[in-house]
Amino acid sequence: MLTRRFLFSGSIYFVFFGIQIMAIDQLHFPLGGFSLFLIFALCWAALSAPEIGAVAGFAAGVLMDLDPSSSGPFGQWMLVLSIVGYLIAFLRYGDDSLRNSPLSLIILVAFGVILSIAAYVLLSMLLGDNLGNAAQLARTILGNGLWTLAVAPFILPVVSRLHRSVFETRELL
Repeated sequence: MLTRRFLFSGSIYFVFFGIQIMAIDQLHFPLGGFSLFLIFALCWAALSAPEIGAVAGFAAGVLMDLDPSSSGPFGQWMLVLSIVGYLIAFLRYGDDSLRNSPLSLIILVAFGVILSIAAYVLLSMLLGDNLGNAAQLARTILGNGLWTLAVAPFILPVVSRLHRSVFETRELL
């Protein structure tokens, strides 16, 4: 059962990562655009238990570190998304009012995207990377949050259905 979940989850991650690399990264949106894969990964983590959220964030971080447009050292996205995936899953898992509201999930994922990118930028600055000026970084981070609020309502039903098909088991009586 665990192997089936791992294989299905991995293939779903690769599909969304491929869409991000082949389609979304090729388009230029105003205010920095959005990351479909990051939205997917944080929605997946938010729908899971905290431990699964951390593992989902770790897997998403591995793929984002392998992204050709990623400029940081390998492992930077893994660290950031493992922590943010756990935090989002922990916040949503423990609060029933957050669990039953799709709007709260969308807002939580948008804040997760902002937190992830801001943590990545902060960690990059600590490691000595030159990423640009502060105004441009702030515009990109807030633009990603706004784009996430606009795009996440369309992605959430797909992610929710995929998550349910992977993690809900039906036993035959």
